[in-house]
Amino acid sequence: MSKPPEILKVRSFLGGQWIDPDKGAGPIESALTGNVIAVAGHDEIDAEAMLGYARAVGGPNLRKLGFHDRARMLKALALHLKEHRQILCDLSFETGATRGDQAIDIDGGIGTLLVYASKGRRELPDGHVYLDGPVEQLSRKGSFLGQHIATPLTGAALHINAFNFPVWGMLEKLAPTWLAGMPAIVKPATATCHVTEACVRLMLQSGLVPEGALQLVAGDLGDTLDHLDGQDVVSFTGSRETALMLRSRPALLRNATRFMAEQDSLNGAMLAPDATPGSVEFDLFVAEVHREMTVKAGQKCTAMRRLLVPHAHVDAVIHALREKLGATRIGNPRSESVEMGALVSNRHKTDVLAKAECLGQEAERVFGDPQSFDVIDGDKTNGAFLPPLLFHCADPDRATHVHETEAFGPVATIMGYGDLDHGIRLLNRGGGSLVASVFTNDPETARQITLETAATHGRLYFNNRTSGQEATGHGAPLPHMVHGGPGRAGGGEELGGIRAVLHYMQRTAIQGSPDFLTAVSNQWVPGAQTRCNMPHPFTRRFADLAPGDTLLAGPRIIGSEDIDSFAEFTGDRFYAHMDDAAARANPFFPGRVAHGYLLLSFAAGLFVHPDPGPVLANTGLENLRFTTPVEPGDAISVQLTVKAKTPRNERYGEVRWNVRLRNQREEVVAEYDLLTMNAF
Repeated sequence: MSKPPEILKVRSFLGGQWIDPDKGAGPIESALTGNVIAVAGHDEIDAEAMLGYARAVGGPNLRKLGFHDRARMLKALALHLKEHRQILCDLSFETGATRGDQAIDIDGGIGTLLVYASKGRRELPDGHVYLDGPVEQLSRKGSFLGQHIATPLTGAALHINAFNFPVWGMLEKLAPTWLAGMPAIVKPATATCHVTEACVRLMLQSGLVPEGALQLVAGDLGDTLDHLDGQDVVSFTGSRETALMLRSRPALLRNATRFMAEQDSLNGAMLAPDATPGSVEFDLFVAEVHREMTVKAGQKCTAMRRLLVPHAHVDAVIHALREKLGATRIGNPRSESVEMGALVSNRHKTDVLAKAECLGQEAERVFGDPQSFDVIDGDKTNGAFLPPLLFHCADPDRATHVHETEAFGPVATIMGYGDLDHGIRLLNRGGGSLVASVFTNDPETARQITLETAATHGRLYFNNRTSGQEATGHGAPLPHMVHGGPGRAGGGEELGGIRAVLHYMQRTAIQGSPDFLTAVSNQWVPGAQTRCNMPHPFTRRFADLAPGDTLLAGPRIIGSEDIDSFAEFTGDRFYAHMDDAAARANPFFPGRVAHGYLLLSFAAGLFVHPDPGPVLANTGLENLRFTTPVEPGDAISVQLTVKAKTPRNERYGEVRWNVRLRNQREEVVAEYDLLTMNAF
């Protein structure tokens, strides 16, 4: 007899130690066979010790690092996981995930780490304080200013994750949490926690994660939520009922603990009136519905649940989807030919069938029979396999279940609508969702739908013949864009680039003198002290420059002949520069004035050092303002000040210079930020 496969013991990682499951552990079944493949859980955990370790060890270790250090850590972790991804893929098969599903979960999670690593280096300062918006002028002479900043919360981030994406679901929360500087405690759903545990183990083995920055609870959290305070954050993904139970805990309410929820979502997809059968948009709609019903066996929080179709095209859509769904190969995800695997467990399969039966009270099943379908190389009897189930609701206005009940599997309901206003009303019947898709080639239709549905959706996805080849898909949350939604969807928000980082930081208003703001932000603020008696800044390397280093140059008299030559050379003969009488008739000008870009050119001539040196390139000019006209005979001087520095790699970094042009009356005539790349 062959030896039965070894049952995995899924361990927790708490207080810097791996802890075996104990007598309180429960079984984890294979989605493919129903056999027990692992055990996980504990009778109880020491929540105070776990949180104390995160706050006292993990937080300080992360906060010692700057944003760029933490971004480099994310990149290194991503590359480490990429190197060892097959370990995670091998475990994922037993959860029902196909190779395509694994690409979304594992590769998608790694990709999210890489995006946040890149954004952290490009969009955050090389320091410890995030500047939220511009400096606010709070006094007439500029001696008293204000600046909003953000700094890391000093507690722990508790991540409670769903079963469907055991890798991506963890990494998409860890990336902004760590980039912000907060330690995380990860609580994965038990059904797939063995995959999450393997990913955590890989990250810890890399030696890249600071001590205390990551803990894992494989099992029940016990009374952890009762020990959270106002410096902690809860980020939850799961059902509406569980979210309500958790966020209602007295300790969370009493301490105003931040609680972000991403929960049930009856996402809609609309085939617009102009997307008739035979059009590119019609075909895109059918293809995306098929993908959303079959990828991850429909177990996606962003999956399409409600399909809104013009009455005239309902039969055509049903026919097209029957063809595509009927050709879908269901079975063992290890098989190369299989397109759709199993649901995560038989328990979940039972729940999906019960929800589908509920939908069947108001809608007719037009495709799929749970009792009659083929399974490739799989155990149809004991595995959690289901075929796609497509329903048609003939009266969506009077129906309620189709707008309130989510069967979290390969289930969707077609419902017809009359005019566009009717379709919009049905789209909003979901009560708040993560995403809605619209397939149209009419920009005005897109505009109307946006204005009337954006308030009830976290994301609106428009696709047509122009974007179809490159569009990322209805169901793909991208790290660049917000993921969350109002109402039924939980009212929370994840991802969205740096927006997600700020969920784990405290915004604070700083008020004081320019010197104080400069010291806090490590970025020179106009009015703060400058240092002028130094070698020309263009002769000094990146490491030798500091915010406040300044060059004063000029004056340079602007003559009529300069204006004439510039106009002749560039072809810019705008009347305000060439016709004194016409210029005087303009309320903005006292008469003939110099070109704004002439002033910038002369300013560069005043401050640029001609010899080869550390300045490698001028890469941009931002925030340009012309504030006072310059007439013939005026004299301009320039102040060039190092505003901020951002390393880009080991060889060079970006220097942001504040450039201020003044006339002979000390009036500011122009101001802008100059960007250069300087060698270390």
